Amino acid sequence: MTEKILIYDFGSQYTQLIARRLRELNVYCEIHPYNSEIKPDTDTKGIILSGSPCSVNDVNPPQIDVDSLIKQAPILGICYGAQYMVKASGGVVSKSEHREYGRAKMIQTGVQNALLDGLSHESQVWMSHGDTIGELPADFEVIAKSESIPVAGYERKNCANPVFGIQFHPEVYHSTEGIDLLRNFAFDICDCEGSWTPGHFIEENVADIQKQIGPTDRVILGLSGGVDSSVAAALLNQAIGDRLTCIFIDNGLLRKNEFSDVQDSYESMNLNLKAIDASEEFYKELEGLTDPEDKRKTIGRVFVEVFQREAEKIQDAKWLAQGTIYPDVIESVSVNGPSATIKSHHNVGGLPEKMNLKVIEPLRSLFKDEVRRVGAAIGLPKHLLGRHPFPGPGLGIRILGEVNRNRVELLQEADYIYIQKLRDAGWYDKIWQAGSILLPVNSVGVMGDERTYEQVVALRAVSSTDGMTADWVHLPYELLADISNAIINRVKGINRVVYDISSKPPATIEWE
Repeated sequence: MTEKILIYDFGSQYTQLIARRLRELNVYCEIHPYNSEIKPDTDTKGIILSGSPCSVNDVNPPQIDVDSLIKQAPILGICYGAQYMVKASGGVVSKSEHREYGRAKMIQTGVQNALLDGLSHESQVWMSHGDTIGELPADFEVIAKSESIPVAGYERKNCANPVFGIQFHPEVYHSTEGIDLLRNFAFDICDCEGSWTPGHFIEENVADIQKQIGPTDRVILGLSGGVDSSVAAALLNQAIGDRLTCIFIDNGLLRKNEFSDVQDSYESMNLNLKAIDASEEFYKELEGLTDPEDKRKTIGRVFVEVFQREAEKIQDAKWLAQGTIYPDVIESVSVNGPSATIKSHHNVGGLPEKMNLKVIEPLRSLFKDEVRRVGAAIGLPKHLLGRHPFPGPGLGIRILGEVNRNRVELLQEADYIYIQKLRDAGWYDKIWQAGSILLPVNSVGVMGDERTYEQVVALRAVSSTDGMTADWVHLPYELLADISNAIINRVKGINRVVYDISSKPPATIEWE
């Protein structure tokens, strides 16, 4: 079994970062809502209580049974988690006279403790709180303060397991020694081995797949050509061989040459692949649609229909494999109930029920960069692993307005030039995701002595770690000029190119 640290989420915007930092230390961890039914087990080496936008003094604050958890494993409370343990034990938490947001200086009190061992006496940390711990209960001892608050960190004595609370966020990069603090908690306090490597994951995952699926069942996987589905296919192929059948559907909304390029890539992986050109079906159903959600739902529905038709030809198929990754899992479970729908998910919705299939998701515990590391350990080619994320609905949501073959081909040509220019200039691998968007507007231009009235393309390039947040990439002006000039000169029907300088949030990476 895998040792793990459980992170109970009270709704903090930084909770995923806690998991990421621990995994950078090769320590496996899981995020669950504070009110989850998931409880510590024999593999649980430690527990973290996250921050929250709530106050412990709210009428109905998020609550958890701390006394029970203390008996299970060492605990680290971060911000709200630290305040909650104080309040639950009879201490005082009140509104701050000096609210702390941003960089602050943590100053150790000199009390020896395992959490801050080896850290500088004064260290830069990141604060984000409106409440302050005013009075600690008995058996709580201050181990750090800041220039504004008397309790920036504490240790609770005389417990079954070590208990610490900190008012700052060690998971944020601005906390310069935050990773060292988390290392102390994971290794010195929780006694983790730090053995969760890509190789360990592959070995354990393959064994789990073989145990879950059994010796005779067949599995169907919808391949997209992207990193997630490719790594999922490689893992399943390693576990069950040719009992995996991969279906790759051309919805007419792929990038230029992608249908043939993807098939060539998978041929070297010896996958049992069925490639289906269903582009005309998608174009017919998309005719006249302009609303983004209508387009997404239509593309998803037609995909399910085509996929189901092809999958029913596969005898003894009992499982549907999906390339779901951890951010998808986390986003589907809100600490305050279902989150508002920003845009519908493109997974094969409803298909398992329609076809009486069980679902297997071999990557559901991994972040995107971890998926890439696992793929590299398996031996997948670099051009597959380095491929930028591409939306399930494809160019259908990068064409604003109605989607048809002519508009798709126009965008394919522009996007092909854009991506090739990025590759040639050495920028492609520095970017998390890049793509072109065809706008539903025409603009006046002049080519030669003629007036033109043609379409506009927007270029998008963002940097990110896992797609949860993203900054626009500062491409060199000379490169942007070269790309713009090439698109306008070589793609008839486009006479203007613009560059998107919006970050996420508030914008999303895709335009629809």
